[in-house]
Amino acid sequence: MQPVMQRIHVVGTSGSGKTMLAKQIAQRLQLPHVELDALHWEPNWTAAEEHVFRERVERALQSDRWVVDGNYSRVRDLIWSQADTIVWLDYPFWLVFSRIVWRTLRRGLTRQALWNSNRESLVKAFGKESMILWMLKTYHRRRREYPAMLQQHQQHYPQVAIITLRSGRSTKNWLKSLDKEGILTEGSASLR
Repeated sequence: MQPVMQRIHVVGTSGSGKTMLAKQIAQRLQLPHVELDALHWEPNWTAAEEHVFRERVERALQSDRWVVDGNYSRVRDLIWSQADTIVWLDYPFWLVFSRIVWRTLRRGLTRQALWNSNRESLVKAFGKESMILWMLKTYHRRRREYPAMLQQHQQHYPQVAIITLRSGRSTKNWLKSLDKEGILTEGSASLR
């Protein structure tokens, strides 16, 4: 029997599906969902000042139960010091790239309201602030950095479960393996 998951952080390259998975986990386990982008972005795509962002995250983590998604290094210490589970979406480049392109196009065409009424545009989607460009710049770096960061973290917090998911199929199977109490059924922790 695996330990109960009550405080989960979902990480991965931009476009990998962190928010979608975090929402699914939150719904399945009936946990509050904390989206770091919603705490970070002010209106007009202005980043919150660091102390404001950290205060917002601290407030969001006051509950004993949550699932957080996002990669902000400025608040990683706050989240990882409390998390009992870290889920890393370590997907292949082609999958992440296709997801970020389709997501960006969908948001740009529909002008979907995001955090604090911000919206992506097709002009921005292909400019110097493009999420596609950001993914291209950070994908390989994240794949190099996360294994070392996770290993180091587990040395300091050996009780933390580190789950690495490398495909959409493994993620679906892992999600199905969670029971309503946040316990993994037998054999589910090693899914790749």
